Amino acid sequence: MHIPDGLVDPATAVVTTAVGAGLVAYALKKSRETLDDRRIPIVGLTAAFVFAAQMVTFPIAGGTSAHLLGGAMAGILLGPWLGGLAMTVVYLVQAIGFADGGITALGANVIAVGFLPAVGGYYLFRVLTRILSATRMSYLGSVAAASWATTVAASALVATFISFGGPLPLIAFPIMIGVHAVVGFGEAVISTSVIAAILGTRPDLIFDQDRLPEPAAQSSEEVA
Repeated sequence: MHIPDGLVDPATAVVTTAVGAGLVAYALKKSRETLDDRRIPIVGLTAAFVFAAQMVTFPIAGGTSAHLLGGAMAGILLGPWLGGLAMTVVYLVQAIGFADGGITALGANVIAVGFLPAVGGYYLFRVLTRILSATRMSYLGSVAAASWATTVAASALVATFISFGGPLPLIAFPIMIGVHAVVGFGEAVISTSVIAAILGTRPDLIFDQDRLPEPAAQSSEEVA
């Protein structure tokens, strides 16, 4: 879902770069409050996993691409702001090192497919796990729902950037959203599988300990 150079006009590039930089600065501040030495390895592993998963892409509207995001998974595992930072690092490396996503569009990519799924996915997950019963099935169902919903939401924001702040017509909306409504199912399956594995082995590494289903919460207390 990366936006390449040339698909956002200069004004949109400037505004999204400023907003993206503000989000990164705030995320750095918030992450200092929650990051400890024990959780540093999983931050690196999460970023590496997302980077690898995103390398499988296929082209869609006007030079944009469709691929898995991993943002909701990162937000749920690491917390919203640290998850957003991990996603930012992925997009920065991809843009500079692999020409995957434009430099001028980096701010738009960081906002739409970095912080939106990480922060939005985290808070949607929080809402769903508050409403639903505290079972493993409900927990993983919340992960799946947040993953799918944020993939579609991110595609809608990308379509907004390239339609109203770029050269593509409004036809980008049904194309982007339609494709990513399907991609979102794959996103949900992979995110749920990864978090299920961590839930079964090291639940203490998941950010929100108060949302763990009861058996995993007991295991987390034993590890801690």
